[in-house]
Amino acid sequence: MTIGQILRRAGATGRGLFVWLLLIGCSPVAGAAVDPWQREIDALIAADAAHPPQHGVLFVGSSSIRLWSTLAADFPGIPVVNRGFGGSRIEDATRNVARLVSPYHPNVVVLYAGDNDIAEGRSSRQVLADFEAFVASVRQESPRTPILYLSIKPSVARFALWPRMREANEMIGAWARGRRDIVMIDVTKTMLDAVGQPRPELLQPDGLHMRPAGYAIWIEALQPVLARYGFVSATRRVSR
Repeated sequence: MTIGQILRRAGATGRGLFVWLLLIGCSPVAGAAVDPWQREIDALIAADAAHPPQHGVLFVGSSSIRLWSTLAADFPGIPVVNRGFGGSRIEDATRNVARLVSPYHPNVVVLYAGDNDIAEGRSSRQVLADFEAFVASVRQESPRTPILYLSIKPSVARFALWPRMREANEMIGAWARGRRDIVMIDVTKTMLDAVGQPRPELLQPDGLHMRPAGYAIWIEALQPVLARYGFVSATRRVSR
């Protein structure tokens, strides 16, 4: 039965209008998914839409990247681009590769995500599959672009989820080892104390996001890997 037939049967009355609105509300157009980060991503790229910085090191991922406000100062002499957004997941980054990665033609991509994925219920194996999809999406346009994955960090707020996070890190590390220019950067050992607990001095009061001391560990871990690809910091500004 067509929509017109339903309306004629219902009658051109208030009841007919109700049926019409119900049909519209259930249609695929009305139910289309909206990217929750669309507005934030629009704002990110608006400023440099005409002249996006090219051939640098592009950082993308969740709030641990978004809140890295000292990124340029932490890697002096290296052209870095920060494209962290929201409390995003790997699949959010993958969905937006065409907007957040491709226009910049980066020589290196650094991804931090997976933390929120596990917190929202994804399994370790799903996180690995999501990372594989991210790599495939980036490599569609840039088949030789190195992709560095910062391991999921241990945190006070989410330490109950750490076994699953650690397993995801291990899976991604094993997968990366067999592939060219896919590098897993494991920061977990230095972010844990002598008894294997998260170091609260590295984290904000929320127990989740990082202080400068936490980022210092990331800087130290990233510098030699970036140097391998020709990006050498003018100074080594590392302090804990």
